Amino acid sequence: MSKEQNQRHWLAVHRPVLNYIERLNETQFAYLLLIPSALVLGLIAIWPLIRTFEMSLHADALLSPDIIGEFVGLQNYIEVITGQRDSQMGSAFFDPSNPFQSALLVTFIFTIVSVFFETIIGFGQALVLDKEFKGRRWARVAIIMPLAIPIVIQGMIFFLMFQPNIGFLAAPLQELGLFSAAPLSQSLDATVIIIVADIWKTSAFMALLILAGLQSIDRNLYNVAKVAGATPWQRFKRITLPLVLPMVLIAMLFRTIQALRVYGLIETVASCNTIPSLSCMVVSTFSNGLYGTSATVAFIIAAIIAIAVSGYIWRLGEEAVV
Repeated sequence: MSKEQNQRHWLAVHRPVLNYIERLNETQFAYLLLIPSALVLGLIAIWPLIRTFEMSLHADALLSPDIIGEFVGLQNYIEVITGQRDSQMGSAFFDPSNPFQSALLVTFIFTIVSVFFETIIGFGQALVLDKEFKGRRWARVAIIMPLAIPIVIQGMIFFLMFQPNIGFLAAPLQELGLFSAAPLSQSLDATVIIIVADIWKTSAFMALLILAGLQSIDRNLYNVAKVAGATPWQRFKRITLPLVLPMVLIAMLFRTIQALRVYGLIETVASCNTIPSLSCMVVSTFSNGLYGTSATVAFIIAAIIAIAVSGYIWRLGEEAVV
């Protein structure tokens, strides 16, 4: 059979499918194109999430994560949230009296503070890089450089800087009364250090995304505003901020998701024993064979991230309407 005959045969066999696709409107065709991505997402994300939720409804299986214990319903969630599993998990899940030893509060404090300052600093860096000046290329390299450093190396840098008798920052900051003699062994001091470390590294990520939003703004808008007599602050308030805000929210969304899952930075700088987080709790309980408890905390993290994502998407929807 010749090549032309093969093509005709293929068209004859698939003609019904092609006719069906041609009759689709734009929205239906867009959904059709999303089917492969949805299948891949379901395979690598949704199914593990369902499996995790299933494990969280069973008692701890001490032999293997493949061996599910007795079905206990929501008992794991109740005991984790109310603190009945704190002794097994090695740290408190929620303890308002000692927030820097509470995994939930440490995670929230880290996320809120780091994302806030990363957004402010990243926005400032993006505004500077959006301007034309001599040496802008080197300024971009200097800002982006920390982003290229792996988390383990980043953690070791800050570990060595604040290690007593080794680091050059431990003694001066102690003399100023800002930190204790061994800051990496104190929960409050160590939390501040990992927040600073995270801001130092990921502000560049925020700057890059916000810079992309700034450079998409039509420059003619600024020229018209200047002719109309608008001040730099008025141009920023009326043009820059409204038009770049959706990109800022997207950047904050990505960073919030990453911050809520913080683990590697904590473990390399001060260890999870000093700074408990929800991800630290998942790893420690899983390592100890408490698979039901570990799945429970993991699903709680997933639920918190889902709530945060929903909030950002709702806010982005409002910006799109405006």
